[in-house]
Amino acid sequence: MKRKKIGIMTTGGDCSGLNTVIHRVIRGASIRGWRVIGILDGTDGLCGTPRTIELTEEVLPIENARLSGSFLHNGHAGALNFETAIERNKVAQFNKQLRKSLAELKLDALILVGGNGSTSLAWANREIYQDVQFICIPKTIDMDMPLTDRTIGFDTAVQQLTSFCDQLMLTARSHHRWFVVQSMGRDCGNLALNAGVAIGASAILIPEIKFNVDDLIAHIKSAPTDYGIIMVSEGITLRGHSGKPADMISRKLTAAGIVNRTAFPEHTQRAGDTIATDRILATRFADCALNAIENGETYVMTALECGDVKTVSLADFVAAGDSTHDPKIPGLCTANAYIEPDDPLLSVARDMGIYIGNYK
Repeated sequence: MKRKKIGIMTTGGDCSGLNTVIHRVIRGASIRGWRVIGILDGTDGLCGTPRTIELTEEVLPIENARLSGSFLHNGHAGALNFETAIERNKVAQFNKQLRKSLAELKLDALILVGGNGSTSLAWANREIYQDVQFICIPKTIDMDMPLTDRTIGFDTAVQQLTSFCDQLMLTARSHHRWFVVQSMGRDCGNLALNAGVAIGASAILIPEIKFNVDDLIAHIKSAPTDYGIIMVSEGITLRGHSGKPADMISRKLTAAGIVNRTAFPEHTQRAGDTIATDRILATRFADCALNAIENGETYVMTALECGDVKTVSLADFVAAGDSTHDPKIPGLCTANAYIEPDDPLLSVARDMGIYIGNYK
């Protein structure tokens, strides 16, 4: 029987859990007698002479699998990729180079670990991967991918943001002060909502739910304490105002006589040792991806649904998402998922006295 040769690459933004899933793919493939080739810098590493590394547990030992970031890197500024190829009018050249590099590597299968943008982009350019089994594993701190209940990196990001706010809460109490904390998440409020509930925030503002600034101010003024956290997702907007969302809210609070400061955890949300739930999810996704390769599946994504891990077709992934046009890649529509009105965490937040906007 031919010894399989599989490739793996990480693309898009980094997060905790990437090294765990890489390690588990290495281990599971080794048990099956397969070779694993790591592609450096995602699709950047396929532009020109392929930049790869043979992966074994000696190369990525288990004690390093918990670390954040990606051992394989996720790409670098200035490199030719799907986005810059359009800017430089080199799309045909770029696509040709990707196909050439994959042919040179002679892979039986390729695992792409990416977010909704990378996965949508891969499906839109699926002819590039037509000669290999193509499996996607979802990762993102935004938790904005359809057809999966969890993505690698989300739980650790929630923990990182929660820990950040836990420390702020102590200084907030010392100075009778409110902190407006701006979370990541793009246009999806999952990270802000989950961390906000975890810390007992006084208010959580997310893109999916409209809010009224006067109601927010009244809520803060009537709070049982004169300090606390107001969690603001980076995707919210405020009519007639521009700038960072936390700054916009802070100015409104200051004008109302509420003492406050802003805080921006920024990329610390992408960092931190991978927590247990993300390690477990990464292991389950790696196992599912390797089983999919054994079963001859292609153009599929691993997914968690109601506790079960399975594969879903990339066609279904794209069709199930809320389609949004990418402003930097003409013709590309990204499949997005957002917080649904019936999300039970919304009603929990409301019942706990957290202001979350016009939610009934």
